[in-house]
Amino acid sequence: MASEPTTEGRPGGRLASSTRSTLLGAMFLMATSAIGPGFITQTTTFTVQLGAAFAFAIVVSILIDIALQLNVWRVIGISGRRAQELGNLVVPGLGWVMAGLLVLGGLVFNVGNVSGAGLGLDAMLGLDPKIGGAISAVVAIGIFLSKKAGVAVDRIVVVLGLVMIALTAYIAITSGPPVGEALKNVVLPEEIDFLAITTLVGGTVGGYIVYAGAHRLLDSGVSGPEHVRSITRGSVTGIVITGVMRVLLFLAILGVVTAGVDLGAENQAASAFQQAAGEVGLRVFGVVLWAAAITSVIGASYTSVSFATSRTGTSDRTRTVLVVGFIAVTSLAYVLIGAAPTTLLVFAGAFNGLLLPIGIAVLLWVATFRSDLLNGYRYPRWLLGVGWAAWLLTLYLAVRSIQPVIDLFA
Repeated sequence: MASEPTTEGRPGGRLASSTRSTLLGAMFLMATSAIGPGFITQTTTFTVQLGAAFAFAIVVSILIDIALQLNVWRVIGISGRRAQELGNLVVPGLGWVMAGLLVLGGLVFNVGNVSGAGLGLDAMLGLDPKIGGAISAVVAIGIFLSKKAGVAVDRIVVVLGLVMIALTAYIAITSGPPVGEALKNVVLPEEIDFLAITTLVGGTVGGYIVYAGAHRLLDSGVSGPEHVRSITRGSVTGIVITGVMRVLLFLAILGVVTAGVDLGAENQAASAFQQAAGEVGLRVFGVVLWAAAITSVIGASYTSVSFATSRTGTSDRTRTVLVVGFIAVTSLAYVLIGAAPTTLLVFAGAFNGLLLPIGIAVLLWVATFRSDLLNGYRYPRWLLGVGWAAWLLTLYLAVRSIQPVIDLFA
């Protein structure tokens, strides 16, 4: 995908209009990459299990996500280097290990994303899921083959992100959730579920997701200490967008659950939307699921290829071919075998779980000990402290991701 020239930063750190548009696209690419089929399933499952108490887990996970993204965007944005490039500079070859883990995990999870797009079109239009998945793949490929692919990606993720938020807000209002009870649980939770918190963090910034927005920003030409304020604002806003969607989806499901409706065991999110707004609710769910899935297909494909290529040594044509190939391979896998087998998903989860602490450690190491890579920028000590504290959680997530693999062979 070709990168677009951007206007240089203006005095006082202000950005030109074209660059502000790019920053908005990067924020939404990160946010919509996180808001995939798994995001919807996780949020629904924990809402059913915890009820209003889930509000506390959501707020805590958002704060942890902000701590991680602040450091990721700042180090990558100021250094002007992708995560794997920094990895190779810290320990020769480490960046390629990071790339290998991410691409393998991304390939498997993208099969799930295509599957989600197919299920979305099924709920929306009644199409066979495999046909819907194939159509969605063609749409994604068409976006990357367009003449101004970068601009197309930026605009599409923004539009679909806003559509998801608006439609979910409609269902949240229709379901009539106990907002006061949810707010009370933010401060005085009836139950604290650490598994829910760590699961949400892993689902929001795990694997390729944590790098999606920052890599997009670099490819658009926005980097360097002069853009630190905009980079910081973009990283926080991206997580806030994800958080808004999480809260709205939580409230939509909570309203139905509080009313005593049994959502059954299969596709609880679809059942909740349908219970809240009837047949219209089911169609709305289809739109939301499709939008979440297709933007995750775009985010996973773009970011995975960004790890396997060089910003300066790989031509735009080669990157486009690789992205198209990535989407085609994962889509063909879905059409031929259906959703990715559980075993593969477990392994992919382990890859993503391992990548998170390795990648965060590399970036924090650069911020702490390699000021030569930050173009003279003096990194805030408070941000380092927050980052290293959040890194400890990523270690826990890594252990949790490996355990299911061990269980497979036990």
